Order: sequence, then structure tokens, then C-alpha cells
Amino acid sequence: MWLALVAALGLVSWQVSVKLAALDEPTTAASPASPGSSPAGLPSGQGSPHSSPGRAVAAQTPARNRPALLPGMPPPLSATDVYAADRPGNLSAIVRGDRALVYVPNTNSNTVTVIDQRTMTVIHTFAGGHEPQHVVPSYDLRTLYVAADYVPANGGPGAGSLTPIDPRTGTPGTPIPIEDPYNLYFTPDGKFAIVVAEARQRLDFYDPHTWQRKKSLPVPTCAGVDHLDFTADGRSLLASCEFADRVITVDVASQSVQRTLTLPRTANGMPQDVKLSPDGRVFYVADMMADGVYIIDSATTKVIGFLPTGHGPHGLYVDRSSTRLFVTNRLEGSISIIDLATRTQVAKWHIPGGGSPDMGNLSADGKTLWLSGRYNNVVYAIDATTGRLIKEIPVGAGPHGLCVWPQPGRYSLGHTGIMR
Repeated sequence: MWLALVAALGLVSWQVSVKLAALDEPTTAASPASPGSSPAGLPSGQGSPHSSPGRAVAAQTPARNRPALLPGMPPPLSATDVYAADRPGNLSAIVRGDRALVYVPNTNSNTVTVIDQRTMTVIHTFAGGHEPQHVVPSYDLRTLYVAADYVPANGGPGAGSLTPIDPRTGTPGTPIPIEDPYNLYFTPDGKFAIVVAEARQRLDFYDPHTWQRKKSLPVPTCAGVDHLDFTADGRSLLASCEFADRVITVDVASQSVQRTLTLPRTANGMPQDVKLSPDGRVFYVADMMADGVYIIDSATTKVIGFLPTGHGPHGLYVDRSSTRLFVTNRLEGSISIIDLATRTQVAKWHIPGGGSPDMGNLSADGKTLWLSGRYNNVVYAIDATTGRLIKEIPVGAGPHGLCVWPQPGRYSLGHTGIMR
């Protein structure tokens, strides 16, 4: 009797937690996707929610107003922190044996530089395809992909590819021909890979195992589509339109555009990276020409704030405690630190002698922030507590979306490591 009561209470608690975690408004005309297989080898010791900004606010919203999760999406570990699985060193069993390396795609050299995280030295360089842009961990954490997106200026057939890397050894495999993969993401249910075909102005949905394209979603109002992130319930994504001064939202299940929002700060805006807040209530969108970060309500797709950060903000990275957001100001050689509880800038770190911090991620323990120096042909290893530049490592020409691996988390949504 007692055991049955405990089990029943546990089930109710889990259902409430799942409903609280779904932070986007209901979508329309969406047919549920077939459930994908949940990632294996989930990290242990993650049952308790961690403190995170916005917990009190999120808890006040009635559960009945929140939609269910995208079918097949793993239930969140916390109703108030989508990054609860990303705590320092909280590695899945799948990745515990992977080599601690940094993979740097050099867009102008057509190579990938491999850096040993421990020694901070280059140990290998290999061919990365034609114009490699990002190195992306797969949904199931078993493969890294080098996304190379070459499309000729005349718009003819390109030579795009995804080069798989075995993260256990750091060894590249045979490239997979893919049209215009500027960036790569995975739906939260693991059912589809989303190839961001920037030059073609499409989001292409692929089977992530066979790499057969299942659907192409044209986004003609979103010139320069390049970065995106998903709502906490997994049902919608918000993508930036670099050359249109806009963002769009897409219904994940129906694979259709929901909304288009023109950003108001400057007429020539160039939105870049997108990151969901830990509590799931807002998206942060870096805008290189507006010199700051937009705050966009994730349910209404309305701009509710703007944070000036510096000249040319580009990349966005949440720290391992879900309390700080790192913003790379590429055109002024600095990193802004945003307090996620107050949504204010609390510090700015300048790279000695200047630089061009672009994209990267944190080490598994959260102590080192690794960033590419896009215009300086280097990689920066930065102390994530003090901002001290630990080392500047020469790499190839035009380093871009580097991947720090392994990462904590149960599954990957793509890019340079958006982990959940």
C-alpha cells in the first residue's frame, strides 16, 4: 500500500515537472512526429533540479497553460533549467572514453586542426571538405560531423559535405555528400537532422542515420539563415536570418514556418547565434550590427529587451552553472558576461592585444572557454572564471565553429554542442 502511494506520488510529480518544462505556446496545424529513440547511456546523479535563474517565475505559470513535450523527446531533468544535464564533468557513459580534444574547422584552409585539451598543443590536421564551417556532435553523441558548405557564386551545384569523426580516436571518416551544410542541428526527439542550407535559403530535414533528405523547407524571408535553438518543450525552433535582419520560428513536428519577426534595433541588423535561457522563457540572439543581444519571448516571439555588449557580438555560451552567458564580441576582441538572473552585463574580458573571438564552447569541467579567433587564425583558451587568456594557439586560416569534446549532457541538439 505504502509503496503504491509513493509510486503514484512520484508519477504525479514527474508529470507536473514535464508540463512545467514546456515553455512555448501551443503550435497550430502540427501533426505529432513519430517518437525517436531516446539516447542511451544517460548521465547518472541528475535527479534533483539545480538552482537556476527564473525558477520562481516559471513555477508561477499554471501547468494547464503549457503544452506537452515534442513526442519522443527525453523528459527534462528540471522544470526550470534546460541545461540541468550539463553540469561539470557529468559525462554520459557513451563519451567517457572519448579523447579530450578541440576540433577547429578552418574555413579558408579547408582543414580541421585538432588540439589536445590537456597540453593545449596541435596534434593533428586533416582535410575538412570545401569551406568547413562547424564541427557538430550528433544527437546520440557517437559521431562528430565537419559541416563544409561550399556553393559556387553562380548558385550552381556545390561540393558540400559532412565528414564524420570518431570521437574515441579523433579519426575522420569518409565524407558524406550533402548540399550546402553551413550548420547542422538535430530535432529534440532525435528523428531528424536539420541541415542549415544558408546559401540555398532552406532548412533541410534528413534521416540522421542514412542521410537521405526527407523534406526541404524553403525560407525565402530568411536570407542568411544560419543559427538556431529550440524551445524547452522541443516543439518550436527559432532561427536567425543574418542577411535579412530577422528571425523566424518553425514548428518542429509539421516542419513549417510559424512566425517572422523583423528586429527593430537597426535597419542593417545581422543576427547571429541563438541561445535559449535556462528557464526556457526567452531566447538570446546576438546581432553583430546592433552591437548587442536581443531578448525574445519564447512563447510570443516578441522582443522584450536588448543588452548592449560590444562591437560585433557573435557566439553565445551558457556556463556550467546555468547562471552566466558568455557573448563573444568578434569585432572588438572581447567577451561579455551576462548574469542570467538579472539579464544584465556584469563583466567584460578583453583579449590582450585584441582579437576576434568567434565560436566555441566550454571544457567538460567548465573551467576553460575555448574560442576560435576568426580573423587572427588562432584559438583562444580562456579561464572561464577570471577571463585570463591561458594560451593562444595558431591554427589554419579562418577558424570558425570549433567543437570542444567531450561535453556533459544526455543528447546533442547540434551546432558546436548544444547539450541537454
